[in-house]
Amino acid sequence: MFKIGIMADSLKLGFRESIEKARELGAQGVQIYATEGEMSPEKLTPSLIAEKRDIIFSNGLCVSALCGDLGGHGFERTEENKIKIERSKRIVDLALELGSKVVTTHIGVVPDTKNDTYNIMQAACNELAEYADSVGASFAVETGPEKAAMLKEFLDGLSARGVKVNLDPANLVMVTGDDPVEAVYTLKDYIIHTHAKDGIKLKESDRHEVYGFFADGGIGDLRIWEYFSEVPLGQGKVDFDRYLAALKDIGYDGFLTIEREVGEDPAADIKLAVDFLKSKIG
Repeated sequence: MFKIGIMADSLKLGFRESIEKARELGAQGVQIYATEGEMSPEKLTPSLIAEKRDIIFSNGLCVSALCGDLGGHGFERTEENKIKIERSKRIVDLALELGSKVVTTHIGVVPDTKNDTYNIMQAACNELAEYADSVGASFAVETGPEKAAMLKEFLDGLSARGVKVNLDPANLVMVTGDDPVEAVYTLKDYIIHTHAKDGIKLKESDRHEVYGFFADGGIGDLRIWEYFSEVPLGQGKVDFDRYLAALKDIGYDGFLTIEREVGEDPAADIKLAVDFLKSKIG
């Protein structure tokens, strides 16, 4: 049976308040950003970790995953990777202390040819995979910047199995135009966590007051934009009936973690999403 999670940071509340709100909204787990602020590993002492864990568990929740997305160009640049890899390992350590074995992240955009960037990314992901394997955890690459088939080929080429997939169906719809149902079957051996999110890819005439994503993963670099609009669950182009059926078909029974990155009242949208998912999964 699927479990419903909520991205705690989407609620835009303090730590304790977000956990209590997630419980109130009917979640079974939470995903938490662990890259900056009070939840970054550098700022957490053993006593603070115990305090956070107690807040989560006392509300009847668990941690579905930590988000370890360090931004920028992912792991595309050699000169940045040593620091990013070490920080990522510490986030895995924190996840384990909080009772989770999953850290989701963006690795950049996998090139469509095996060039220098491809090799740099593979070297970084191999190191991450080996570390995750050694501690019984997984890094989960979030789908979206490249098509599912390209991501699978990249993951198939790694020498260790500790890098998996966080399947975000909306990212596929909004950015690559991939069918999330086909992506489920393509990536079935790697899916360890999912986001419940919806959206649409916009036509040229509709590109106003929307959110952009650099096609090559760069932030602040003048490249080609892909324009999209994230919308409440059930109002976009993700066919959740077929998508959830596909997840069930491959034997996935983990978290559907609701992520709401926009909107004036995220808590209301998240409540709608919880109700929507409950209506779909019974």
